Amino acid sequence: MSDLRLFLHELRGEQLLFWRTREAAIFTFLFPILLFLLLGAVYTGTINGAPAGRYLLSGLLGYGAGTTAFAGLAITLVVRRENGVLKRLRATPLPPLVYLLALLTSTLIVFALEAVVMIALARGLFHVGVPDALGSLVLEVLLGVICFAALGVGVTGAIRSSEGSSGILNIILLPMAFLSGSFGPTHSYPHFLRVIADVLPLTYFLKLVKATVVSGDAIWAHPGAIGVVLAWGAIGAVAALRWFRWEPRSA
Repeated sequence: MSDLRLFLHELRGEQLLFWRTREAAIFTFLFPILLFLLLGAVYTGTINGAPAGRYLLSGLLGYGAGTTAFAGLAITLVVRRENGVLKRLRATPLPPLVYLLALLTSTLIVFALEAVVMIALARGLFHVGVPDALGSLVLEVLLGVICFAALGVGVTGAIRSSEGSSGILNIILLPMAFLSGSFGPTHSYPHFLRVIADVLPLTYFLKLVKATVVSGDAIWAHPGAIGVVLAWGAIGAVAALRWFRWEPRSA
């Protein structure tokens, strides 16, 4: 069987497995959408001079990318590693790179569907039009998923058990989302919190998405933010190459 056929077969299996796992579907797919609906019901008028629905859409798209590509992917890999699934995969004809590419593509599909649902809800409930620079938003989604996926694979080396994976990743993700502005404006935060936010990858991913969704800017209008997101993705890739394991930590 060719690598392409193996990839498509594994991708189909990953999609079936994801949607049949209710916990994963709720945490990864539905939770950001529910947060968007809740915050949209709380915030009215404008936020930082932008319509509240449009501002929140950009923030929750950023949070959704972190939840799906960072936390969701990392939890999946840790659970499969500790259950011996990844170790057994190494003994099959499925090349490791093909497996990881199928898993990453499945993650991208999930987040793309999540983004479409959010945009549709924003249009139907909060009268937010589809972003004008839709092509830039697609590129930003792709960039964000790749960056956070690399970080997710990289951080798995620091997680010792499947039982603690969800807690550890939420300790990282939720404060990062809060500090970066996924849930609302950050200008009133204490100075030291804004200093921390200035080094976080989600801050710069949100800068790109907000500029596109709120102001209609093309992705190329903010090369500095692109560079920071890419740099964090490179850090994640280096960490993944150095510390990612196929065998259980107890092995």
